[in-house]
Amino acid sequence: MPQPPSQPGAGLGLKPQHFDEALTADAEGLWFEVHPENYMVDGGPRLAWLERIAARHPLSLHGVAMSLGGSDPLDAAHLRRLRALVDRLRPVRVSEHLAWSRAGGRYLPDLLPVLRTDASLARIAERVDRAQQALGRRLAIENPSHYLHLDGHTWAETDFLAELVARTGCGLLLDVNNVHVSCRNLGQYAQAYLDDFPAEAVMELHIAGHSPDPVHGEALLVDTHDRAVAPEVWGLLRHFLGRHGPRPVLLERDGDVPAFADLMAERTQAQQCLDEVSRQEALA
Repeated sequence: MPQPPSQPGAGLGLKPQHFDEALTADAEGLWFEVHPENYMVDGGPRLAWLERIAARHPLSLHGVAMSLGGSDPLDAAHLRRLRALVDRLRPVRVSEHLAWSRAGGRYLPDLLPVLRTDASLARIAERVDRAQQALGRRLAIENPSHYLHLDGHTWAETDFLAELVARTGCGLLLDVNNVHVSCRNLGQYAQAYLDDFPAEAVMELHIAGHSPDPVHGEALLVDTHDRAVAPEVWGLLRHFLGRHGPRPVLLERDGDVPAFADLMAERTQAQQCLDEVSRQEALA
């Protein structure tokens, strides 16, 4: 399996229609990320395809179905299948969401919010511990997108995530687009959120596009991943990198997916942000 690059690079969310181009791409620092739920099988062409990619490029697994924020018991069969995939592909990172998606044994097609209380912190920390033990890997936990105010929070989100790191040894995945979307929707200041974020635990950064809600327009932004990264998100990415140094950056695109060359051109912007920070650190 390929080793991670010596300097953090910019990656792409990998789509099956881009297999041939992704396999032969040779851009400096390039890596790919997939949702493991699409590959948790014993064999077949889809898994063989991903193994060929993993043999050439560093690979990250970004889970969407572990339901770490839920109250149902963790799905043991899901964890076993994910562990088998981790052992098979040996990805450079494995990540999941601070969210829940399963209740009463039924999976829901969304990443739903967690109420940040002492009780939920204790429950989620125990579940992260169990998941990390089952996978034999440190997990990176992603900050969520928010669309409305919830009553009952007793922790600020950045403090909640910092305490989760302290209790479990997990890492964090900082989704910069989620920060922008959430802070716009809730009337908060995105740069202040970034400044409070426990940066020492950040293993990976995400950037993506978002859309205005069809009914409420710009008053409610939706984390759609269906368009180019907004200027405000690029600005937040540069702010974080400038303060804390290079980290791997992933460009997500899940809807209205353009040609591979177009994604690579946008990915190059992220790589240029990283290269600029690396040059500044070298001169310091």
